[in-house]
Amino acid sequence: MTNEREAQRGRKIRVGILFGGQSSEHAVSLASAQSVIAALDPNVYEIIPIGISRQGQWLSGGDPMRDLLAAGGQLTETPPETGTASNAVIPTARDTCMTAGPENASRELRRLDVVFPVLHGPLGEDGTVQGFLELADIAYVGSGVRGSAVGMDKATMKAVFRDAGLPTPRAHLVREHEWERAPDAVVRGLATTLGLPCFVKPSNMGSSVGVSKAETEEEINAALLEAFRFDDRAVVEEAITGREVECSVLGNEEPIASAVGEIIVQGHAFYDYEAKYTDPATCLRVPADLPPTVAEQIRELAIRAFQAIDAAGLARVDFFYEPHHDRVLVNEINTIPGLTAKSMYAMMWQAVGVSYGELVDRLIALAIARHDRRRRRRGEA
Repeated sequence: MTNEREAQRGRKIRVGILFGGQSSEHAVSLASAQSVIAALDPNVYEIIPIGISRQGQWLSGGDPMRDLLAAGGQLTETPPETGTASNAVIPTARDTCMTAGPENASRELRRLDVVFPVLHGPLGEDGTVQGFLELADIAYVGSGVRGSAVGMDKATMKAVFRDAGLPTPRAHLVREHEWERAPDAVVRGLATTLGLPCFVKPSNMGSSVGVSKAETEEEINAALLEAFRFDDRAVVEEAITGREVECSVLGNEEPIASAVGEIIVQGHAFYDYEAKYTDPATCLRVPADLPPTVAEQIRELAIRAFQAIDAAGLARVDFFYEPHHDRVLVNEINTIPGLTAKSMYAMMWQAVGVSYGELVDRLIALAIARHDRRRRRRGEA
């Protein structure tokens, strides 16, 4: 592996762990980053934590994880503690006074061998940070700009899935200005075309934030209003009665699929934010109790979905399995899934013998290999 080759040269691999961010999934990112940092072998890696506050300040030096946790992600000009406080690597446009860190952010980033973005949601998982890292010419874990952007935007993702011939629930895109112009006609058309109940989601958001189940036309209207709090585009999907199953994917050109896991939700209308992160009654079953042929079909579809959006490194693909129709539907793909050792992404790999530490090592090796290949194509290596 690339990791081992670098270590054998007598030099540790400098890994920047990028966490926090401005999305509603800030806290989830901190938990994922803590697990990744704990899994990295200090004999192989030099770990450089880089935090992003909820206001968009990039922090390095000292202990940015502690600072963001202590401040709840909301930093003022002075970090919450002194002595080992973080420096601002990149000041925001609104807060240019925070310049205690290195003067040239790109030069500082280029000192790293690879960046591990552990960012969930908009402004982290959607291609924005990936584009910045491309401009800095640095290796990074996960999908590139295209795969990240398509994987984040549900409307575009669904279109790509359909074009690739992947089975997926019926869905319609609703733009905020169209709904504002003729709300009754839009809602009536959705109810007629998709039926009731249906699900309404912001097109660009994760962790079920802003997602609602609508049982009536009035509830569709309220659900759209909620979705438009987070994005100016909403996706309305038909409701599927089935089991919610997932599969992890790992790799670049030749991705492989993990065991299949199942989400068992109790006391919630669907797998919402509370069911995902706060309700102990939610059960994760790995491997899922499925017929072998169905599990294999899910694994094959996971790889096809990964390749359809041009993903790289890692992704978790979510499915519905309808036993009464013997049908599997691809729901969505998540290019930076939760990455704690107890997350579904990691657990599904552990079920086939890939430990969490080995998983993190592989992801870093894949990132470096992908970057090296791109440099060779440009004639730079």
